[in-house]
Amino acid sequence: MRSLSRIRAFLDLIKFEHTVFALPFAYLGMVLAAGGWPDGRTFLWITVAMAAARTLGMGANRLADRWIDARNPRTAGRPLVTGTISPPTAWAGTTLAALVLALAAYQLGPLPFRLLPGALLFLILYPFSKRLTALSHLMLGMTDALAPLGAWAAVRGSLTQPSDLPAWVLFVSVTLWIGGFDLIYAIQDIDVDRRDGLHSFPARFGVAAALRLSGFAHALVSALLVALGWLLGLGPAYWVGLAITVALLAYEHAIVRPDDLSRLDLAFFNVNGVISVTLFAGTLLAILLQP
Repeated sequence: MRSLSRIRAFLDLIKFEHTVFALPFAYLGMVLAAGGWPDGRTFLWITVAMAAARTLGMGANRLADRWIDARNPRTAGRPLVTGTISPPTAWAGTTLAALVLALAAYQLGPLPFRLLPGALLFLILYPFSKRLTALSHLMLGMTDALAPLGAWAAVRGSLTQPSDLPAWVLFVSVTLWIGGFDLIYAIQDIDVDRRDGLHSFPARFGVAAALRLSGFAHALVSALLVALGWLLGLGPAYWVGLAITVALLAYEHAIVRPDDLSRLDLAFFNVNGVISVTLFAGTLLAILLQP
């Protein structure tokens, strides 16, 4: 029973339930590379790799930030701060996730396994980036964008051929997508970041500047997703999904304003989750309906 309690505490620590919102990123790269649904083995190991990578990244983040979290009223209730879970248990779960990710990368082929050290570097070092640069939001976006890039590499076994251009368009799209979301999310910690000397963009340049940059990033995302659909000749379902995505991005920016941050959590979690699922569903349907 004690072991089960520790597992539950670790899953709460990393917010494992939010993995369902992150999986569509990897699945986008997977179905676009395969031109449909891949074989069951590839799907299984991509799913395992994505879940393990997110677990590793979140575990490393919580461990690196536990002293910062303790001084932040918003995060003071996290399990590592309250003592619900001990650092050794968190280290064990995070290390296990790294080993599972390595196994999944090996199972997915030579290229994903060669890319593993770079992925580990991003996943482990991202939490420290906000101590150094206001570009930490971009680094988070790049870390998350490794999911569709890795899934593409797993299916195609290549990232350097001209036919691999859509993978890089998707990589930049997800980088800006997540980076733009994180700019909004970081606003709620602006006072704590300034007090503790953390280099978030909102803390350095202010709320209005962060929202403007986030809006610009998401405008670029919309343009890049248009280019992606054009490059791959995707059908009407993709464009419907993209139209809904753009509308949701606009809605997100409409409900978060410099003078009204009351719906910030709604923008970050609910809208982000709906966007990822909607875009993936539209993309998959467009591929499956191709003649």
